[in-house]
Amino acid sequence: MPSSPHTNRMRWPVASAALLLLLGIAAALSLPARTAESATALPAPTLDPPAAATEASATAVLAGGCFWGVQAVFQHVKGVNQVLSGYSGGAKDTAQYETVSSGTTGHAESVQVKFDPRQITYGQILQIYFSVAHDPTELDRQGPDVGTQYRSAIFFADEAQQKVAKAYIAQLDKAGVFKQPIVTKLTPFAAFYPAERYHQDYATLHPENPYIYYNDLPKVENLKRLFPNLYRDKPVLVRQAARW
Repeated sequence: MPSSPHTNRMRWPVASAALLLLLGIAAALSLPARTAESATALPAPTLDPPAAATEASATAVLAGGCFWGVQAVFQHVKGVNQVLSGYSGGAKDTAQYETVSSGTTGHAESVQVKFDPRQITYGQILQIYFSVAHDPTELDRQGPDVGTQYRSAIFFADEAQQKVAKAYIAQLDKAGVFKQPIVTKLTPFAAFYPAERYHQDYATLHPENPYIYYNDLPKVENLKRLFPNLYRDKPVLVRQAARW
């Protein structure tokens, strides 16, 4: 199985100590200790129909690299009731972390976002996804993680979601908000398989992990900075649910 920085990211005891030492040195020298992805508040979708008055729950399934950071972002979004890390795009019998990490299963590391469409729209979910959750111009990778399992993908549940997503990508490309074309794939939703328990809430539970510190915590900070009206300080955690 080919390895990647993501595959080995939980096996860094020595690297972690070295990086934490570097953080201390950087602080002593008054240098910036944390790097952050460039992020900007993108324009809202022009096509974003309001939910029906009787619609109290909706689900979005999104892939944008390592699911740790994408989960962390949406756990801090108002109107979101649950965010699960997991796998989508492949078969049930290959939906395990080590197998998915081979890059041969068709799965993408994904998040299942359950939200109240009366509080936040599907279009706003996508606005956050493209603005701060990941870089939609990177093909089959995100940052240090390389492979089709880290691709940018929207697994649309129905025709309405497909129309909103397709129109928004066209809107952003036409506006030239990114230097490179958006490579996000639009894929009909088939199934979502929750990831192993130890992956759930990982960014919240392990903020000292250098991978989280450099790659994921800045995303949450960007959410707070760019979308203060949609940000909530206390994340909605998976482990708050009885089943976990």
